[in-house]
Amino acid sequence: MTEILFMKDADANYIRDFDATVVSKGENFVVLDRTAFYAVGGGQESDTGTLAWDGGSARVKEVTKKGEVRHFLDGALPEVGAKVRGAIDWERRHAHMRMHTAQHIISSVVFDMYKARTVGNQIHADRSRVDFAPANFTQEDVVKIEAKCNEIASKGIPVRIYQEDRSELEKRVDQQRSNLDLLPQSIRRLRIVDIEGFDVCPCAGTHVRSTTELGRFHIIEREKKGKDRERLTYELLGAQ
Repeated sequence: MTEILFMKDADANYIRDFDATVVSKGENFVVLDRTAFYAVGGGQESDTGTLAWDGGSARVKEVTKKGEVRHFLDGALPEVGAKVRGAIDWERRHAHMRMHTAQHIISSVVFDMYKARTVGNQIHADRSRVDFAPANFTQEDVVKIEAKCNEIASKGIPVRIYQEDRSELEKRVDQQRSNLDLLPQSIRRLRIVDIEGFDVCPCAGTHVRSTTELGRFHIIEREKKGKDRERLTYELLGAQ
């Protein structure tokens, strides 16, 4: 299996380049023994970047994880056994880190204020969206949600990432607030994203070290997405 370098802790999310070995290849992709690229999933787009090796280089246009982590390249492929240097498009990665951490905040704020659960999300570099149910927000509600999110972000709360047994996490979180009850029971060891004193949630996404990096929440749009289901689209302004 490919070693996923960013999974360890919050600092590991800031790895921008790394060395690896090609262990297998397909028609237009390679599998590495280790990677810092995020594979598309959990509502978050994949990282992009480059792979370079002795005699060549290629763009990494998408990374997927279905049994194995595949790096799809636009160009020639390195040979199996080749040593490669991976480099992540950092501006895009950091934008995703900010947006995903922000999604945890807005999801928790909405649950606390309205008991509406997150039932879908999509993380992009410039804007992101979260679907909530049951929810029937007014514009006044949207203003309150945005203000509370900005209050949390402005506190400069540390964000920790660590591993924990599911049985221990179940003792200390609201399973609906964290969506823990939606994870298959077969998953017993979890990667935890902990916005200290505010939110604890199992998550495999990429995140910032502190809410000081988020900037200011701006909810761009509220959309009705069916009976008792609403979508909030937001952007982050200011701090990087």
